[in-house]
Amino acid sequence: MAFPNVRLASRPLHFIYVCDCSGSMEAQGKIESLNQAIRQSLPGMAAVARDNPEARVLVRAVRFADRAAWHILTPTPVEDLEWVDLQAGGVTAMGEALELLAAELRSPPMEQRALPPVLVLISDGQPTDDFEAGLAALMAEPWARRAVRLAIAMGHDADGEVLQRFIGSDPARGSAGGALPPGEVPGASGEMPRHGPGRSPRRPLQAANATTLARYIQWASTAVVGAASSSASRLADAAASQEAVPLPDLPPTELDPLDEPDPLKW
Repeated sequence: MAFPNVRLASRPLHFIYVCDCSGSMEAQGKIESLNQAIRQSLPGMAAVARDNPEARVLVRAVRFADRAAWHILTPTPVEDLEWVDLQAGGVTAMGEALELLAAELRSPPMEQRALPPVLVLISDGQPTDDFEAGLAALMAEPWARRAVRLAIAMGHDADGEVLQRFIGSDPARGSAGGALPPGEVPGASGEMPRHGPGRSPRRPLQAANATTLARYIQWASTAVVGAASSSASRLADAAASQEAVPLPDLPPTELDPLDEPDPLKW
């Protein structure tokens, strides 16, 4: 007896960049490096999406400077996305950016069948508005608490404490009995991160130059998306499950002795 060719509906996976576009991002080619890194990562993300047809990868972006606004408001299939360059100028309304993000992570508009979203915060400075209110609004949303939250610090002037609070606590630093805090994302082992000191994805990733930034963006848009996408086949109901997405190992950077460092340092 022949069975009909039934195609199961794919689960949406929302990948959202939250990008600092303050005036300091104009210095040393930072904003150009960010635009180039994101644009160059899109083919790899599209390839991961094709390899994981059970997930529908949708990309959006928030920009923040004097005010926060959606750079890409409509969830766009990665294969259809044409990146429009970000422009820098102004201060750092990071708290407002998190409030914008919180509004889109409510259900609705978030679909009940969605996979845990991937949120990537990129900044080179410190918030100039009410970060506390923005973070509280974001973390009040269940989808935000279950999201894969990553942060990339561009240079050494970024507020590492603020970025760490966006991510959440680092299980590598330990907790009672060695257990992960509720809602936290484990490392590649599924229990505790296997990364060395300062190399856990549950800490802000330090991008000291354009080369490192590009590698971190590529890692987030391919390896992390692949891990989140593949969970579609493992979870019976992603909306109800509390299972975390295991994070893959970080890419090599110029901190590794075999790498050739980029001459430009931020």
